[in-house]
Amino acid sequence: MLKRILICTDLDRTLLPNGNQPESPNAREAFARLVSRPEVTLAYVSGRHRELVEEAIRDYCLPVPDWVIGDVGTTIYRAGAAEWEHWSAWEEDIASDWRGLTAKDLRPLFGDLPDLHLQEEAKQSRFKLSYYLSMRCDAEALRQEMASRLDALNLAASLIYSVDETAATSLLDVLPARATKLHAVKFLMRHQDFDLHNTVFAGDSGNDLPVIVSRIPSVLVANADRAVVEQAQTLIGRAGNQAAFYLARGGFLGMNGNYSAGILEGIAHYLPETRHWIAEEHEHRSAQLISSISA
Repeated sequence: MLKRILICTDLDRTLLPNGNQPESPNAREAFARLVSRPEVTLAYVSGRHRELVEEAIRDYCLPVPDWVIGDVGTTIYRAGAAEWEHWSAWEEDIASDWRGLTAKDLRPLFGDLPDLHLQEEAKQSRFKLSYYLSMRCDAEALRQEMASRLDALNLAASLIYSVDETAATSLLDVLPARATKLHAVKFLMRHQDFDLHNTVFAGDSGNDLPVIVSRIPSVLVANADRAVVEQAQTLIGRAGNQAAFYLARGGFLGMNGNYSAGILEGIAHYLPETRHWIAEEHEHRSAQLISSISA
């Protein structure tokens, strides 16, 4: 019998229907009812900082999670209560990668690179240095130059590239090497006694790929950008982790596989025991909708 489940999901264009593709009716509500079950622990894993996560919860009527991994994996909060508790053990774990330096200390290292434009201060954090990229730049060459400068100072870092489709903007985050979403999810799993048999991750974009291509059971929602899908499939093939990768395609309970519908489809794929839970929640919401229309 399934005792506990950890569901980890990205927000923008994964749980949040803020991309160009349509959302399945009732899917988000069915997701909310599923994660309200006592067996489920919910973690949001996002590039957003705390205030923007809270804004998303309000604007989209999302369930309050148990945990929030924010700032592309550089912060972890215990949520679920009036006051979110900052998990300082996580920052202590990643701090050594930068040998006592912070993101502000690294800014001068890249100040002469014209294709980099600092994001707003609200989008920066102690261990997250975030840039917008010029759309015409060679992103890979830029990443190699930045990595070379970091290596010269013996700083262990990850350079995470992603695209904001809605804003038609390229993004680049400089993080401590262990501060990716992947390491943060692993840290949460380890300290909360979850394993590969009862954890599912969902995402849609480039900064989700470290988790998507790992051994953690993961789903790429159907609305993910085609370039991200192709990159994921290539990396999965190299790593041999096909059993831990699922691409939502729609059709599950008549849903289209986009956003929360894709998350539910992936959960049902990895954890068949949840299928009847999800079906009950989806049928419940559909019945409510029909009743409201008929009234």
